[in-house]
Amino acid sequence: MLTIIKIGGNVIDNSAKLHQFLLDFTALPGNKILVHGGGKIATELGESLGIEAKMVEGRRVTDIETLRIVTMVYAGLINKNMVAQLQAKGCNAIGLTGADGNLIQAKKRPVKTVDYGFVGDLDETSINTATLTSLMQSGLIPVLCAITHDGDTQLLNTNADTIASAVAVAMSQHEETNLVYCFEKKGVLKDVANEDSVVREIRAGQFEALQADGTVAGGMIPKLHNAFEAIKKGVSAVYIGQADELPMLGSAAFGTKLLA
Repeated sequence: MLTIIKIGGNVIDNSAKLHQFLLDFTALPGNKILVHGGGKIATELGESLGIEAKMVEGRRVTDIETLRIVTMVYAGLINKNMVAQLQAKGCNAIGLTGADGNLIQAKKRPVKTVDYGFVGDLDETSINTATLTSLMQSGLIPVLCAITHDGDTQLLNTNADTIASAVAVAMSQHEETNLVYCFEKKGVLKDVANEDSVVREIRAGQFEALQADGTVAGGMIPKLHNAFEAIKKGVSAVYIGQADELPMLGSAAFGTKLLA
């Protein structure tokens, strides 16, 4: 069993939460891959350098100055800090961008109504599963940041949720794979004001009804849509839950489990 975990900024930004999460990640059995972003830290560093973040519909526009910032922050500061912490906890991690070992090759997003700049989109050929498998067979735990490349010298900024999903789909062709999105809520909530109103299991056929009654709304809609697409393409199950509760992964007490 391979477990792919995507960790969000709310944990990366909090040193105590990050320390505990990495302890829990180290304790997970079996093969595992960690995927991370770090948008808040990138935004803060950019602002300190006089580079303001540009967002369109919640998506970062990556001009050349922003690309330099996110590469420094994601591939450097955050990635190597997490790898150093994992090493201290006995987890033999290796921090990587998509360019390292040609792990993730993306295509620059074409300009339609919005020019997102140096943003990379993925397809079914993007993930180098042979190299990922080789690393894990060597006893290394890949820690992937949100920087990819186009195979022709250009680095690209790619959404970390998208990377986690694409890696899970690609690796599921070789071994049973679960995908876990850790974020600030305990899971999909029936009532957003009540943290204990977690919907413990959602099947693909229930998705439309949950959108219609408002249980699934806003930013949760694309997250679940992508999750069910991953399941359709071979991922065994997708979990959405809180990093604090990672030790309960696999039990009925962890987050929301999405199934075919």
